Amino acid sequence: MTRWTVRRHRRPDAVAVLYCFPHAGGLPGEYVRWSDALPGVEVRGVHLPGRTTRQAEPAHTRMDALVDALVSAVDFENPDGGPVQRPFLFFGHSLGALVALEATRELQARDRELPQRIIVSSCPAPPLPPVARPVRGLSDDQLLDAIERGTGEPMDHLRADADLRAHALACFRADYTLLERYVPGRSEPPLGRPVTVLAGREEAYAPWREQWARHTSAATDLTVAAGGHFYFRGGQGRDDLLRTLREAIPTPTA
Repeated sequence: MTRWTVRRHRRPDAVAVLYCFPHAGGLPGEYVRWSDALPGVEVRGVHLPGRTTRQAEPAHTRMDALVDALVSAVDFENPDGGPVQRPFLFFGHSLGALVALEATRELQARDRELPQRIIVSSCPAPPLPPVARPVRGLSDDQLLDAIERGTGEPMDHLRADADLRAHALACFRADYTLLERYVPGRSEPPLGRPVTVLAGREEAYAPWREQWARHTSAATDLTVAAGGHFYFRGGQGRDDLLRTLREAIPTPTA
């Protein structure tokens, strides 16, 4: 298995592979847990350099370099090698949605198989507005405040643990720098794959479907889940997400 993806369950008979691209500062483990609720699907989290077992590798701070390395390393149809090619889908949350988009564009440019569907979560479509204050100018405390404002999630656990804070903020700084430097890549021809836009009900999602529709010649739909930016972390929001994934992914027949 390539170091670029991790999984919880190996399912060689799965009807499809779902690749999950984490949010800024995020880890793949949060996403591969969905495998328990998605039988018949192999869920893989995209594991970026600079974190956990890849901590010794420099984190990417430019989208083009990240996408080139990822697409060069991963055979998305057949990540473990062997004779079976399986359909696959991309799910990306927040920053991960942009990485999923650019990875799909790079696959198209290389004339490789594309994901059957791209599911973009809690993220407006590019081009994005310029960043008001670059992350490189923020102290650790200011960065923690910015993360809390952007995600709606408290960062008290990082304030209380110096070692954890140092590692987590290094990931956040790299990912935020990547986001600040991001300029959308190839826009023509548009992607010929359907796009599902997911958003938390508490987010400012009104224009997102129309924005994402500009990046594909196929259908674009919007699903609104209960909750905020991390709607999938529990309760009805998680149920809404899993229902959307089950509808998007082929399921085994009896």
